[in-house]
Amino acid sequence: MKKGKQPKTNAIRLLDKAKIDYKLHEYPWSQNYSDSQTSLEQLDPTRQKLVKTIVTIGDKTGVMVACIPGKSEIDLKALAKVSGNKKIELLHLEDLEKTTGYIRGGCSPIGMKKHFPVYLSKDIQNLDTMIVSAGRRGFQVELAPQDLKELVKAEFVAIEA
Repeated sequence: MKKGKQPKTNAIRLLDKAKIDYKLHEYPWSQNYSDSQTSLEQLDPTRQKLVKTIVTIGDKTGVMVACIPGKSEIDLKALAKVSGNKKIELLHLEDLEKTTGYIRGGCSPIGMKKHFPVYLSKDIQNLDTMIVSAGRRGFQVELAPQDLKELVKAEFVAIEA
């Protein structure tokens, strides 16, 4: 990619189409997970704004998406309760791309192949902005939590461990 050229991922296209204000962040991505984490932490040293996208499967609803602060762990029982499922498991990594259209390290809650229910951690809702994947490794978008909620038709719920 040429310097200064913004990537056009599904997530960015949808943000542009919806006329949502966002800021694109680029960081050096590496196969070494800890190197990528270090780069991401430079965007948000406190890890308060940095949000991870977790794709799950419920026994009743099927595929669902959860977004929680990067410093947190997901509570699958709490997610099951708010989503009307009895049991939830994480989507297998080998199924991620065919299910969402995104790969590990570049999975965004915006612009997946299909619309899946999205649940956002309540801890995110009071932030001025949050940072999520832009749909490609090495790129993140910063936007208002309310804008993400409206764009993906999500709800704020208590889903952190």
